[in-house]
Amino acid sequence: MASSNTSHLKSITLYHLMIKGQKMIGIKFSPDRLIQGLIKGLPDPKWSSGHQMAYIPHTKENLGIIFNTFKGVVWINYNRFLSNRPLNKSDEPVDVSWFRKRKPIPGYRLCPEEYLLKLELKRYANATVKTYVNFFEIFINHYKDRELATLDESDIRAFLQFLIHKNVSNSYLNQVINAIKFYYEVVLGMPNRFYEIERPRKSSKLPTVISKQEILSVIDNTNNIKHRCIIELLYGSGLRRSELLNLKINDVDSKRMLILVKDSKGNKDRNTLLSKTALEHLRIYYKQYKPTTFLFEGGQGKQYSAESVLKIVKTASVKARIRTRVTPHVLRHSFATHLLESGVDLRQIQVLLGHGSSKTTEIYTHVAVNTFESIKNPLD
Repeated sequence: MASSNTSHLKSITLYHLMIKGQKMIGIKFSPDRLIQGLIKGLPDPKWSSGHQMAYIPHTKENLGIIFNTFKGVVWINYNRFLSNRPLNKSDEPVDVSWFRKRKPIPGYRLCPEEYLLKLELKRYANATVKTYVNFFEIFINHYKDRELATLDESDIRAFLQFLIHKNVSNSYLNQVINAIKFYYEVVLGMPNRFYEIERPRKSSKLPTVISKQEILSVIDNTNNIKHRCIIELLYGSGLRRSELLNLKINDVDSKRMLILVKDSKGNKDRNTLLSKTALEHLRIYYKQYKPTTFLFEGGQGKQYSAESVLKIVKTASVKARIRTRVTPHVLRHSFATHLLESGVDLRQIQVLLGHGSSKTTEIYTHVAVNTFESIKNPLD
């Protein structure tokens, strides 16, 4: 679609638009007589003052006509129009049946079937499915008397402003935006349509970390061997809560002293450390509880629940009289920070945590004690 002399060509950028409930191809360009003349020769061209661009009906034929009209004369930028986003390749079974089986609630608009179907076909993680459906339903019930196809960027922006006035967090707002974008851009097939929706700035909060002595105190205040093993793996292997719950018995490699984490965040596999102490306790736990599939199971051999893990960590930390609010992720943060403080290379920590970017791991340099030990205080 490009030639080697694209830097010398005039350009247009294609966008997805929804005008009066109909899909349109938006054509944005800087004022130019040649481009304006070529656009006039397209099928039924119109101008949108709201979007500040020309547009024609969205059909395969019209897309081909645009290509043939501008080819070799004007550079066509498809970046906003085409999407190369890969499908979720996780093997985790996707379950949207719960949402389908819900009884209709008077006056409450449920998530459209095509939304659920696309989540299912794209194999999104169950946690993401739940988040997207819940937030999208909040949005569509804010405009319950409007057809979804008639909602545009200004409506979405008004809804986000409504949420901001309710003092919701930046994380909450970002999840709402993701859920809405999924409908228009993935379900309706209009990638990058909402290019002008502003996202809140990410807050740069430091990770919460507790000392090794406090970690050992939390472990000592667990109720049984199962609870002890759960906390020892969260801390000693730096696992996310979801990763712990997805562990199978064979994922524990006692010969190499590693734990294989499959399909973690970003659908990546990785190896992380297995503590000798944790392995000894895991052997005792295995003989006592006899799990069959997952390393940690609830009733009837089902996967252990996320709520149960959180409760175990909270209960043990309260009994240990830890003033800091301790969660499974605080144990993971502490694992990374304590490794850094003991001299482990930041790149190695990045691999153990499964971070895609070193910038994510670098945050621990801001809380590691040895970062500040070498700095002489000006008061002293």
